[in-house]
Amino acid sequence: MTKFGELISVDKPVLIDFYTDWEDVDNSVDTLRDVAAALGDRAKVIKIDIKNNETLADALRVKGNPTFMIYKSGEMKWRQTGYQDANTLIGLVQKYL
Repeated sequence: MTKFGELISVDKPVLIDFYTDWEDVDNSVDTLRDVAAALGDRAKVIKIDIKNNETLADALRVKGNPTFMIYKSGEMKWRQTGYQDANTLIGLVQKYL
């Protein structure tokens, strides 16, 4: 939890993809690579495995797979459960640059 606090407390947007492989949902690594490539060092893009981080997922009430969140300066700005394409995610993160 301490590391998570450090990750989200930066002054640039942080897009987090909470995922797990036990559901048959398209959590394309390519989608997040495209987002990271488009945003460069203006934002962080992070994948967090729900199974390996159950305490964090429970604390944030992550129930669906995938669940995306955008944080900036430690504050959650946006949250959505379900597949999102790269262009949608890029547009959302750009709102917080």
